[in-house]
Order: sequence, then C-alpha cells, then structure tokens
Amino acid sequence: MKLKKYLIIFFFLMLCTILSCSLIFSSCKKETASETSTAKIPVTPTLDKMIGEMIILGFRGTEVSDSSKIVQDINEYNIGGVILFNYDVPSKSFPRNIVDPKQTKKLIEDLKKLTLSDLFIAVDAEGGYVNRLKAEYGFMQIESAQTMGEDDPQNTFLKASPLGIELDYLGFNLNFAPVVDVNINKDNPVIGHYERSFSDDPVKVYEHAGYFIDAMHQYNIITAIKHFPGHGSSTEDSHLGLADITDTYNEEAELFPFKKLIEGGKTDIIITAHIMNTNIDPDNPATLSSIFLNDILRGRLKYEGVIVSDDMQMGAIVDNFGFEEAIIKAINAGCDLLIFSNNGREYDDDIAEKAVDVIKKAVDEGKITEEEISSSYNRIKELKEKYDM
Repeated sequence: MKLKKYLIIFFFLMLCTILSCSLIFSSCKKETASETSTAKIPVTPTLDKMIGEMIILGFRGTEVSDSSKIVQDINEYNIGGVILFNYDVPSKSFPRNIVDPKQTKKLIEDLKKLTLSDLFIAVDAEGGYVNRLKAEYGFMQIESAQTMGEDDPQNTFLKASPLGIELDYLGFNLNFAPVVDVNINKDNPVIGHYERSFSDDPVKVYEHAGYFIDAMHQYNIITAIKHFPGHGSSTEDSHLGLADITDTYNEEAELFPFKKLIEGGKTDIIITAHIMNTNIDPDNPATLSSIFLNDILRGRLKYEGVIVSDDMQMGAIVDNFGFEEAIIKAINAGCDLLIFSNNGREYDDDIAEKAVDVIKKAVDEGKITEEEISSSYNRIKELKEKYDM
C-alpha cells in the first residue's frame, strides 16, 4: 500500500516537473519570437537624421579627436560623409588632411572610431594631375585618364587596380572618379588641360571608365562618374564661374558614356556639373536643373541611383546663387547628396550647421517636401548597405 502511495506521489512530481519545463520553454519561445519580431520592425529615421545623411563635408586637420569640430558635427548632425584633400585652398597651404600613407590611414581609422555614422570617406583619386594621394607623399603613382586612354581598355583595369588596393588599405570607401567627360575641347581649362578625359571618342571613354570602375569595385570602393551631363566641351572652369556649353555641347556624344554605364549597371553615383546649356534649361546650371537631373538623367536615361552635386562652394554656384537658394534648387532638381568641400575661397567652421538649418527651414516652409528628403535618404542608405557600410 505504501509502495502504491509513493508511486502516485512520484508520478505527480514528475508531471509537475514536465509541466513546469514546458511552460518555461513556451515562455522562452514567446520571448524570443517577440524579440525577433521587434528586431524586424524598421525604425523610421527622424527628419534631422535624413537631412544630415545628405551632406558630405570637407574639413581641416591631419588628425582628429573627440573634441574635433568635424567629429562633433558628424555626431550631432548625422553627417553622411567627408572628403579629404591634400591642399587647403583658402589658406593656400599644405597639408590640409593628407600628409603620407601612415598618417592618412590613422586619420581615417580615428574618424570611423569617433563617429557613429556609416561615413562615406571620399577622395578625388582620378590619377595623373587630379589625385590627392600624390606619389611625392609616398602614395602610388597612377597614370592620368588621358594616358590610360591611349592604351587598350583592358589595361586600364590593370593600371587602376593598385589604386583600388591603396584606397582600401587606407580606409577610403568612395572615389570621386572616373571622369567620363568626352574630350571634345582639348584646350578645356578644367578637363583637357589636366588630362582628365580618357578620349575624344565616347565609346573609348565608356570602355576605359568601365574597366576603371571594375578595378575599384574589386576592392569594394564606391565610384562616382562625372560630370553630368558632360563637361568636356566647355571653354571655362566651373570652379571659377558658370561654364556655358550652349554652343559647344554635343548631346549624343557626351551622354553616351553615362547612358552605357547606367545600362551596364556599373554606376554607383553620378556627379553633376555646374554648366549652363540654355538650349536645354535657360535658367539653371545642370546641378540645379530638374530638366537635366529629373527629365534627362532619371527619365530618359533611366538612372535610379544616387546623384551628388559637385562642390556647392564653387564659383559657378556662389557667384550666381545665394547659399539658401542653391541648396533648395539642388535638392528639388534631384541631388541626393550635396558636397560642401569647405575648400574654396573661404573656410566656414559652421558650414554643417548652416546647411542643415537651411534644409530644415525649407522643409518647414514647404519649399522642399519631406518625401524628397526621404527618397534621397533611402537611395543613400541602399548604396551604403550594398557596400556593407
């Protein structure tokens, strides 16, 4: 009788244990499912965060700390990227950011450590004259686009690959190159003069640019082709003022490299040109023109990626448009990213705050829609995620 009693108690205790374990396991599963579900819910970014992502800044300094103005600006305004230079134009002096490979690598590492953003770390490294990473500082010697263009297109891949390796090693993730302007005017003061174009043949420009891009992509470097809709026929330098190409522009030839690179899926970013063509838009340079950027680039050429303005502090913009007016026009025209190099005539320590405030005010006043900001933000984040930033 006692044995029977003990067996009943034993089975009762076992049943309680099993039920308890089952309840605990069930609770854990619900909690895990809840956590997973919560993790999958996308967080809607604030307007301030989206606006900051649209800005690329230039700054002074060969090293940074947590008290550096650029670090504070990136963290406070969620700035999307920075651009590094070797030469400081306002003070007409060296160095600005780049001294040698060891210092540059350390600067970039510190920028990434001290900021919360998935920063674009950008540089102009076309090769030849336009390369902030000079051989005299200890960096690799890279041929100009014009010199590469005189060889077989496949060899451009071999010649540009060491640059991709170097950029990756240093920590850069964005190269504002290659130039896809067709060398129509060989005396062009800003393209032909500096050997920045691969060729006067649009097919060769497309082919060489494609191999240059492949070389960068091999090392996970984002590229930006420039300068839409084509700067190769200009007789003036847009750094100094508006370049009018109305009488020199060859639309079929100059759009060809852009069109083919877009169709081939090679285009990460397209940089605009501060050029006027009154036959197409009588009032605005391409950077500020919805006809060029929305109707032609997005409409006719079917481009869906990121559009970045050329430097908003170039003479072509600052001499003809107010700071606020230019920003509003650029965003409404279709620019997703705006470059403020802070490397023109003057250096403005508060350029980040001023740019962000202008955009916020314009949204508040209905001059820019929040949908426009959101679309740009989504394109930028999609590109960054594609490159695991």
